Amino acid sequence: METKPPLPPFTEESARQKVRLAEDAWNSRDPERVALVYTEDTQWRNRAEFPVGRDQVREFLTQKWARELDYRLIKELWAFSGNRLAVRFAYEWHDDSGHWFRSYGNENWQFNEQGFMVRRLASINDLPIQINDRKFFWPLGRRPDGHPGLSELGL
Repeated sequence: METKPPLPPFTEESARQKVRLAEDAWNSRDPERVALVYTEDTQWRNRAEFPVGRDQVREFLTQKWARELDYRLIKELWAFSGNRLAVRFAYEWHDDSGHWFRSYGNENWQFNEQGFMVRRLASINDLPIQINDRKFFWPLGRRPDGHPGLSELGL
């Protein structure tokens, strides 16, 4: 049977690794790649949307990244226990009119024994920002290892 390491139960080190792998996948903005870390019957709550299953997650992400342009995300571990992680995050993006936003949120994740995410519960708020208030400056894709995280940026 296929697995997605690191596997639960999580240690602090493996939890941090799982969070960074998720951040890297989401920064790819590739709905297919991201959807593959979830179970076939995954259940989400993302704002007021409730995708169920990989197909709905893939469609949700396709629409998200068509709307949220130049998306750059940072995730940070908040807490962990057994097969669950609590994560906080922020991402910057702009709409098709050039208006910039920083979106802040918290996620609760639950994994199966094979390391696939069964549940993702996300609460997110959007803050309009001026272009000179941006903090996430790296080429699109994976955040470089030397780039500050949320705590270092005061977020």
